This record gives sequence, structure tokens and C-alpha cells, in this order.
Amino acid sequence: MPDLTTDRLVLRQWRDSDREPFAALNADPAVMEHFPNVVSRQDSDALIDRASAAIAEHGWGLWAVEVRETGEFIGFTGLSIPTFEAVFLPGVEIGWRLAKGAWGNGYAPEAARAALAYGFGPAGLQEILSFTATTNLPSQRVMQKIGMIRDEAGDFDHPRLPAGHRLQRHVLYRISR
Repeated sequence: MPDLTTDRLVLRQWRDSDREPFAALNADPAVMEHFPNVVSRQDSDALIDRASAAIAEHGWGLWAVEVRETGEFIGFTGLSIPTFEAVFLPGVEIGWRLAKGAWGNGYAPEAARAALAYGFGPAGLQEILSFTATTNLPSQRVMQKIGMIRDEAGDFDHPRLPAGHRLQRHVLYRISR
């Protein structure tokens, strides 16, 4: 699969050299504020392995993202198939996770637009979903910037979080081809 490029970014298959900075990103409490907990190095490496295998299998997935000008790895953006049960599934989700140092540069919507273009182009998808905790306003802003529309009737309690957990309630966004 060829890399996806934007004016400033490259979305590509994962490399072994991504493992250390990705583990650091996943261990950063600020980055993981809207997730139940930070991610261990072992789980971070396992996420890379799954993402890399999905890209190899489907031709798309959660791509590693780097800054074109410097080659710096800054996180991931891409498409994935959620593995929990919900009324709105099956479907394909778009998501992103960037290192704190990359925030505020418009990288998330830029990379997400490239992933959407691939999803609606070569991948042939008809609809792409996104969801996040109600408290994750920055991600919701990215969803809105890339043209996604909130499906308030689809908002849900994430089944992998216990009742009453601060992040249990999620918002659902959609975009169609």
C-alpha cells in the first residue's frame, strides 16, 4: 500500500523505530486523558502489531503519521473496525492519537481528511463513524472540522467501561460518502 500524503504529513505503515515514541505518547497522561488509563509498553507494541497487520490485510488501518518536513513520528490516524457490540455497528471508525507536542498545528484534521479520502475512495466505504467520550471536546472539534455530523440518537454508554465511569458516555458522529 502506498503512503498517503498531505501538504505536511505522511500516513504510512508502521516501523520498528515508531515503537519508542509511540510508547511515550501512550504513557503520557495528557494524551490519554480521555481514555480509561495510560497504556503499557507491551500493550502499545501490541497495538502497533495489530495496526500494522490490519494495513497489510485490508490496505487501510491506523496509519503511523509523520511530519513530512522532518520525518518526526507524531502518532496515528486512520480507519479501524470496532470490536465491541453497539446498535450502530458493524461499521468502520476513524480515529487519531497524536503526541502532545503535535497538538495545535491542525495535524489531526489534516491527517483525518486523508484517511477519509482513502476510505471513501480506494477502500470503497459508504459511511465512516467516529466516537469519543462526551468530555473529549478536542476530538469532537476534529470530527466537526472534517465534516462529520453528530448522531445524538446514537450516543451510547461504552460497553467496555463500567457503569458510572467518568468516560462511559460517548457521542457518535457519522459521515457518508
